[in-house]
Amino acid sequence: MFKIDRLRFGTAGIPLSTPKPSTITGIEQVRQLGLDAMELEFVRGINIKPELAKKIKHVAKKLDVVLTAHAPYYINLNAKEKGKVEASKRRIIQSAERLYEAGGWSLVFHAGYYLKQPSEQVYKNIRSALEDIVEELKSRGIKVWIRPELTGKPTQFGDLRELIKLSQEVDMVLPAIDFAHAHARNRGRCNSEEEWREMLTLIENELGREALKNMHIHISGIEYGEKGEKRHINLQESDLKWEDLLRILKEFNVKGVVISESPNIEGDAILMKKKWEELKV
Repeated sequence: MFKIDRLRFGTAGIPLSTPKPSTITGIEQVRQLGLDAMELEFVRGINIKPELAKKIKHVAKKLDVVLTAHAPYYINLNAKEKGKVEASKRRIIQSAERLYEAGGWSLVFHAGYYLKQPSEQVYKNIRSALEDIVEELKSRGIKVWIRPELTGKPTQFGDLRELIKLSQEVDMVLPAIDFAHAHARNRGRCNSEEEWREMLTLIENELGREALKNMHIHISGIEYGEKGEKRHINLQESDLKWEDLLRILKEFNVKGVVISESPNIEGDAILMKKKWEELKV
């Protein structure tokens, strides 16, 4: 996996303002907007063929845009049916393969659901599936970060400590930290400088400084209730103290990629990048 030189900002998918939208014109528009990252959205299926991936790699490299990807939503590494687990593993492997062919860096996905099972057993099931995935990727020379995501509902696997433990125990794995999800999962907490310092200190203590130099982050506004996440909204419509969050990321000298998942994807990505550049720590 290549190193990221700074904290980069980008969009979850092709910017809405892209003329004649395609992955390639999306990357060009990202650069035009002054952004420097883009997440390929495989959420409804892996819609890029190998030949196109090679062209994407060339354009992204030429324009200095770092690519990440979001694997399909239809993933549950803790499904009760073995066939569903195997299909989930295949989707992650195929997503990683296509991202790697496109010259990408990091693959994010929702790992699974607890399904009212003991959390220890769920953890073991998901770890075992991830070990299989990583073994397969290594055997094929595919090198991208595999990132189970911090999820927005308590029914979904993926609190910070679980993700840290997976990262300690499985090679090529690091957490994807969705700060909006952390806020929603905890019903409005995880929204203060003190709490964010605690999260980043935990990551650094458990996974080392390298983890903070290789962060895959999602930030958006979020609407939530008693059961956690309801939907993503724009930053300025939400109660997420995103400017304070950026200040803490700067304090910890975080590097990697911040992807905007707000409905106005490029609007909030530009807003965050501008704020980041203004910050003095």
